[in-house]
Amino acid sequence: MHFLRDFPLNSFNTFGVAALARQFAVVSSEQDLMRWCSAAGQATPPFLLGGGSNLLLTHDIEAPVLQLALLGKRVIFDEGNTVLVEAMAGERWHAFVQWTLAQGLSGLENLSLIPGFVGAAPVQNIGAYGVEMAATCDSVMAIDTATGEPREFRRADCQFSYRDSVFKRPPAGQHAADEDHRDRFAITRVRFRLSRRFVAHVDYGEVKAELQAIGVTAPTAMDVARAVVAIRSRKLPDPAVQGNAGSFFKNPVVPAVQAAALRERYPALPQYPADATGEQVKLAAGWLIEQAGWKGRGITTDSPAAVSERHALVLVNRGGATGARGEDAGQIKIFAVRVQNGSAAPKPMTCHSKATSPRPQHSAAHKHPTARWPNAES
Repeated sequence: MHFLRDFPLNSFNTFGVAALARQFAVVSSEQDLMRWCSAAGQATPPFLLGGGSNLLLTHDIEAPVLQLALLGKRVIFDEGNTVLVEAMAGERWHAFVQWTLAQGLSGLENLSLIPGFVGAAPVQNIGAYGVEMAATCDSVMAIDTATGEPREFRRADCQFSYRDSVFKRPPAGQHAADEDHRDRFAITRVRFRLSRRFVAHVDYGEVKAELQAIGVTAPTAMDVARAVVAIRSRKLPDPAVQGNAGSFFKNPVVPAVQAAALRERYPALPQYPADATGEQVKLAAGWLIEQAGWKGRGITTDSPAAVSERHALVLVNRGGATGARGEDAGQIKIFAVRVQNGSAAPKPMTCHSKATSPRPQHSAAHKHPTARWPNAES
């Protein structure tokens, strides 16, 4: 692998934040990655970079930055209605979903148009419109960056939960405050168990309404994908036009008893089941943020960091926002914390929901010098 010095990362993070990688290399093969990790990974732990859609750069990166550009996808086996497919970590997620649909396969259609690469999907167990990646994940192949050894994680090994996985937690014997261990395992390929027998997941109101609007009463997987793409295209700003990283906040999860009490006080607050038992309920963070008056607003009228006018879960870089540089406080990070903490928007915006509402929780797992979070839609 060839390393470049003081490489600008502006175009490698969808926020468009200016930062430098002291050392930067593109990884195009698992063999190259294994060789580098076995020789240097223990002494100089790398910073792994995919599509840059789930991180906020807060400093120049001193660790070696490895951009995983592993490409390829294939069918492993096809047995009746069950098909096992594999995608390399550097494949763009949406393009991969479209490829599965073209093969006549279902299971990923609700996850259409989520930004980023395939390799990031297991880390945060991406999800949208009532479906999570974990439902179809068969296994994850990774390389231990400290040793260069390959390792297979079966679905149970991944310990998936709401926007979480084993890849976001410290390994045994490592303190939680240590360097973010997600870069201990470089995910290189992911296998999915998909189906030729389509089962629609259209319980989310927006998807159902979109299908009805286009006159579809018996949707196919492709119909659902088209509906999701249409919804997301309307709601979410394009990072190529305005810097952002998709949904920035997780939906708060509260006990069902608390959710019931909130429903009485705030009948319009959207709620969704968070588990099969019904004991936990997700509250719509976007609704909470909007009621607090932040949609379309920054701390000041000319703040570069703001909540999107199109979707209250999305923070945007309106131009010139930084992560944190020198004495710059880091407008995006500061603003995210303010919204997360339930602060009302500044006047003249009126706050319609007081602090008794549960606060939306920022889902960033902090790693000096970056913060990362899931793109969480539901």
